[in-house]
Amino acid sequence: MIQAFGLTSNPRKELPPAVDDVSFEARAGRITALLGASGAGKTTVLRLMLELQQGRGITHFRGRPLHRIAHPSREVGVLLGDVPGHPARTVRGHLRMLCAAAGVPVRRADEVLEAVGLVSLREERLGTLSRGMDRRLGLACVLLADPHTLVLDDPAGGLSTREGAWLHCMLRAHAAQGGTVLFTTSDPKGAARTADRVVTLEQGRLVADQEAAEFSRTRLRPRVAVRSPHAARLAVLLAKQARTSQLSVEVVREGGNRLSVYGGTCADIGEIAFRHGIVVHQLADEVGDMGPGAGRARAGGPGDRDRVEAGRIPVTREPSLSSGAPTAPTAEPCPPLDPEAPDAPKPVADTPSLSFGQPQLPDAEPDELLDASSTGHPRDGSAAAAAPSQPRPPGPVRARTVRTLDALPPLPPPISVRPAPSPLRPLRYEIRRAAGIGTGFLTGAVTLAVSAVIAVVLARIGHTPQPRLLAAWPQELPLPPAALGAGLLGALAFGDEFRHPALAADRGTVPRRLGLLAAKLLVSSATALVLAVLAVGCDAEALYLVYGRELAQVPADWLRLGASWIGLVVGCAWAGVLAAGVFRSTTAGLAAVGAVPLLVVPVVHRLVNGPSVRTAAGLPARLREALLPRWPFGGEHYLEAALKVISQPVGGALTLSLTALLCAYLLTTLRSRFR
Repeated sequence: MIQAFGLTSNPRKELPPAVDDVSFEARAGRITALLGASGAGKTTVLRLMLELQQGRGITHFRGRPLHRIAHPSREVGVLLGDVPGHPARTVRGHLRMLCAAAGVPVRRADEVLEAVGLVSLREERLGTLSRGMDRRLGLACVLLADPHTLVLDDPAGGLSTREGAWLHCMLRAHAAQGGTVLFTTSDPKGAARTADRVVTLEQGRLVADQEAAEFSRTRLRPRVAVRSPHAARLAVLLAKQARTSQLSVEVVREGGNRLSVYGGTCADIGEIAFRHGIVVHQLADEVGDMGPGAGRARAGGPGDRDRVEAGRIPVTREPSLSSGAPTAPTAEPCPPLDPEAPDAPKPVADTPSLSFGQPQLPDAEPDELLDASSTGHPRDGSAAAAAPSQPRPPGPVRARTVRTLDALPPLPPPISVRPAPSPLRPLRYEIRRAAGIGTGFLTGAVTLAVSAVIAVVLARIGHTPQPRLLAAWPQELPLPPAALGAGLLGALAFGDEFRHPALAADRGTVPRRLGLLAAKLLVSSATALVLAVLAVGCDAEALYLVYGRELAQVPADWLRLGASWIGLVVGCAWAGVLAAGVFRSTTAGLAAVGAVPLLVVPVVHRLVNGPSVRTAAGLPARLREALLPRWPFGGEHYLEAALKVISQPVGGALTLSLTALLCAYLLTTLRSRFR
């Protein structure tokens, strides 16, 4: 259950707040629609509810605000747009990565893929999915942690009629199992068809909170949809007849050859068109919107719909859809889940149609129709077939339509046992994130190739010491290729989180948890270690193949040089991770890696060796005497080598930079938690 109290956004400059004192409830086991035109404040309301935007008010999810819920993804499933994920990642790999982040079994990915009908596309890349398949994947991500509440922002936007009907069936099935569903829409007829309760917003204020049946009766206006190649002439005749008879009728030009007539009937409009010899291509009753002009902001401007004239025409007060309250539509069948199946052709009948563009079932007896409430959906989550037991012959004009209602799509089974929090959860997530795309492998391959080429060129030029030759590190470069490659991989570890925020679907920003940071540092250090060893090996092998064994020999002090080399590469990787996490950019992370030798090293060197009254002469020797006693098994030699690595200008500057970046990351983490 969702309870929103007094949601109000912060005003900007002299403008009024986008949302002002909005309060409503979305109950468990029901679907609630947040209805409003574009700019009415629907998305702002959701962001205030999810604490993604600063403002006043509070929202309780089953009695608790979101920031007091230990695992928000298990309580609230959120979809605020397209699926956030790297376009090169596969559908199955993306879901398996999110399984590791949510702490659910990996098999859950296959279960939700089967539920949303994406089993045949599990190896497709996210960047190749269509709009409808992307929405299905988004619903799969929402259902992954088996949440009780679903919060969706315009989930059917841009979908076809068939895909939208399937999505609504999935939402109905979730509500039938006791879950809470809240979604936004700008389509009044879609809200009346799908939801149990409709909350209407206009210009950031709550104007109505009604049951779907009451909403359809009081706020949706019946109309007659007319299509004719002579729409302008017919509109003038209808307006003229309206003024003569003085009965309330509104005629609205919808653009092209379409008219919407509010207050008339199909019979009267057809008679007027027949008397004046006007050809009519469509004449049907609809329940379309909340009156003329209600969809102008959604359509794009005042010029999209042109009201011709308001007047009165004589109408026959016979029982019809246009003369009374709109009739609630019957449940629509769930379309097949095969994503490759084309849209089935829709039967066309010349009988009056509902606002949803679907023909009625004229030949079905009342007891043969689906027993549904005003929203047209059974409350127990099942659907019965609406087939007449004794079909009657069709009339001379009316086309007979036979339709069966499929069962609602099965949801993935609930998660009965929740795994306990484990420190390996962020590590599994980071490993799947790094190995799920080819960017890391491509970066490593390019780094090794460039390093080998530079080593061969340096050997040909000469005047390069053996250690720098094996590291492919000329004097002109601030860092060797392996260190730059490790820094780039480290920057990508956090940079991709902000470019393609897979973890941001429920909170709007990348979580700044220390467990996630530790996992990224650990994986990046392991990757940098492998890259450092492979770079030296590839350089030595290239030198051996081109120049012989002389240039590929191992230096005598290989232990100290190896520790310095590994420390440099791992430190660059950590600098990239921390800088990208602080500045939220891969470019900033890589720039911080390059700034260490270019900016920090000269500053540290100047501070240590600059003029002063007293110098720290002999400090290394005294530190060696004080801190390096005789340890068993020669342990002091390893500690001495570590101190020598840190005492180098690059090592000291790198240590200082890592300390500053870590403090900045912790400061931003504490600040975000305080907010």
